[in-house]
Amino acid sequence: MPNPRDLRAGEYRALADLRHRIRLFLNFSEAAARGAGVEPQQHQLLLVLKAMMPERPTIRIIAERLQIQQNSAAELVKRSVERGLVKRTQGIEDRREASVGLTPAGERVLRGLSLAHRAELRSAAPTLMRAVNALVERPPAKKRTRTKR
Repeated sequence: MPNPRDLRAGEYRALADLRHRIRLFLNFSEAAARGAGVEPQQHQLLLVLKAMMPERPTIRIIAERLQIQQNSAAELVKRSVERGLVKRTQGIEDRREASVGLTPAGERVLRGLSLAHRAELRSAAPTLMRAVNALVERPPAKKRTRTKR
């Protein structure tokens, strides 16, 4: 009897298809960001900042949300400040800790990218959901029949 934890052939196909669909979306996302004149990570930063509003996260929180090192997050914020996309405010109690927020220019860039991403996801949703459902839906239980020996 096969182990119920084993994957069926169709599940391997679904996993491969899901990874392919995710890659397509990520490629779209990166190209859309570059087309809007920002780095893909800057787009992700803008999205994190908007999602966390009205809170203004610190570099440490941004690093955790983007799954990057703190020094990489600090450099990303620095480049984004230079582009006028975000503003950085030093902490009052601890001047080493800064909070980061969106500028109006960052809001405009993010809005355009978010509309494009929503449209892309709506277009890709049926095939993406088929791949996900193939992995998470349980197959119908097979009836067990007793055999006489």
